Amino acid sequence: MLVLRSALTRALASRRLAPQVCSSFATGPRQYDGTFYEFRSYYLKPSKMNEFLENFKKNAHLRTAHSELVGYWSVEFGGRMNTVFHIWKYDNFAHRTEVRKALAKDKEWQEQFLIPNLALMDKQESEITYLVPWCKLEKPPKEVHVLWWNESADSRAAGRHKSHEDPRVVAAVRESVNYLVSQQNMLLIPTSFSPLK
Repeated sequence: MLVLRSALTRALASRRLAPQVCSSFATGPRQYDGTFYEFRSYYLKPSKMNEFLENFKKNAHLRTAHSELVGYWSVEFGGRMNTVFHIWKYDNFAHRTEVRKALAKDKEWQEQFLIPNLALMDKQESEITYLVPWCKLEKPPKEVHVLWWNESADSRAAGRHKSHEDPRVVAAVRESVNYLVSQQNMLLIPTSFSPLK
């Protein structure tokens, strides 16, 4: 999957396509498991971040009537500022297609949220992802966590430091680093209306 994504990125970059919309699709055997999650990032104009979030909060019920919102966050650091990151759950690709068609026909969604907010966005990105077999998506025992279930940025840093002292982890990283195309870490702050905190 990572090699394919890298190859697609290089191919698209060489064509010099318009940078406004980017999508990456996971491939391989997990694709046949049905349920998947769409990671969406909206890059907002700096002066419009609060307006965008308030508008989504007010109209979230219009969007969640069509599919399940897993979580909605703002990027604190580690990515472009003034970015919102959200995750939507779909049963399969046919379900996602049905949702997108329904949203295109939903006049209330179009008029109250989509049309007013289009001018507030600079760019959108969407990526299809699957849960790894040993992972379950559930609410954490405490209110505030980053996506990887660390209680705080400090606890994440302490855990990473400790793991880098473990020779098994060091060996596994050395073995797998050849397969890594890119890596990005972001600290995400949940919005007040995010189901997953």
